[in-house]
Amino acid sequence: MPLTREELGRRIRSARESCGVTQEQLGEAIELSRIAISQIEAGGRSVSSIELDRIAHAVGRDIKAFFADAFVEQDALAALFRTEAQLAEQAELRRALQDCLALGREMTNLERLLEIDRAQLRAATHELPAPRSRWDAIQQGQRVATDERQRLGLGASPIGDPVELLESQGVRTGLVTLPGNISGLTLWDDKIGIFVVINNEHPALRRRFSLAHEYAHVLVDRERSGAISRAENRTELIEVRANAFAAEFMMPADGVAQFIQALGKGSASRAQVSVFDGADVVQVEQRAAPGSQTIQLYDAALLAHHFGVSRISALYRLKNLRLIDEREFQRMKSEEDTGAGKAIADFLAADDPVEERGTRDEFRRRFLGLALEANRREEITRSKLTELAAMVGVKPREVERLLSSAGFDKA
Repeated sequence: MPLTREELGRRIRSARESCGVTQEQLGEAIELSRIAISQIEAGGRSVSSIELDRIAHAVGRDIKAFFADAFVEQDALAALFRTEAQLAEQAELRRALQDCLALGREMTNLERLLEIDRAQLRAATHELPAPRSRWDAIQQGQRVATDERQRLGLGASPIGDPVELLESQGVRTGLVTLPGNISGLTLWDDKIGIFVVINNEHPALRRRFSLAHEYAHVLVDRERSGAISRAENRTELIEVRANAFAAEFMMPADGVAQFIQALGKGSASRAQVSVFDGADVVQVEQRAAPGSQTIQLYDAALLAHHFGVSRISALYRLKNLRLIDEREFQRMKSEEDTGAGKAIADFLAADDPVEERGTRDEFRRRFLGLALEANRREEITRSKLTELAAMVGVKPREVERLLSSAGFDKA
């Protein structure tokens, strides 16, 4: 049955309202007046393909969705705004989320054109009851992290590049400029799958932790419409659980203990062993040299570098594992606050390598690679390739230069 102008207008209105955008905001986004938007939604004005494409992007939809036999009234973005109503008022965040969904849809389209079966990659699911207290949330997070490390065969080793890890589990990742109070977010969408986005404005080591935090939401909170990790929500139980997961996942208790023991520390200052020789028991006692077991800030710097976390995260982990007490924690934190930690890390070459590695934008790399392949196979035009590249910050002249230098013009 042909799509009437009235039905198309109704679908546009439904998509706009479901993600909390006013007619005026939509008009500003696509450079039309509020009156024009009102006429389009009422079916009294036709809409060009260019205008519809802009409308689709502005409301976080695929333009094809407006022509589907069955129109989906609520998508991932709309569902998220329904549970987080105040977010719809944040234009900057709304645009960032719309950009994320648009990228996800284009990636899905490229995979379909290249016949890549994304269904082979599916992140695990850990079903848990809602935590009843902070203690319960912490216990749940730590337990899931331990189980997940075992499932992935990580043992007590560092996780390496968290972007590669998440991508290997079928989770799309991206770096986007988000408001400063938001460290990351996770979106679930039937069309694009799972999308984890972290704040590109945050330091590299914080981004690594944020990826682990969002991975907890992927594993445990998939029944929700989505998750936004904001500073003001850190005391919510699911956020406490995700932070506990991230700490254990990034710095497993066994791994931390083994690393500290390899430094000759972490043992009791006095140890006793009973040896039975078949007739009698011999008591053996060993005392460590005074102060030899005391963990120092340089030990914490090495630990932080080994697991790819910040020094302050390493200090909190040592404290929570009771490898240092409150007095030692405060002493080293004070040293860190004065800049001693940075100086020590520089001296030990235990800072820059991780900072440089940071969190790579693996999504961008794979997105552009698939776009080039689709263009080579003539599944998309050069103009479409240029359009897709622009979505991840690549300018048209850079595309032309690449195609020319790589010999694609001669293919």
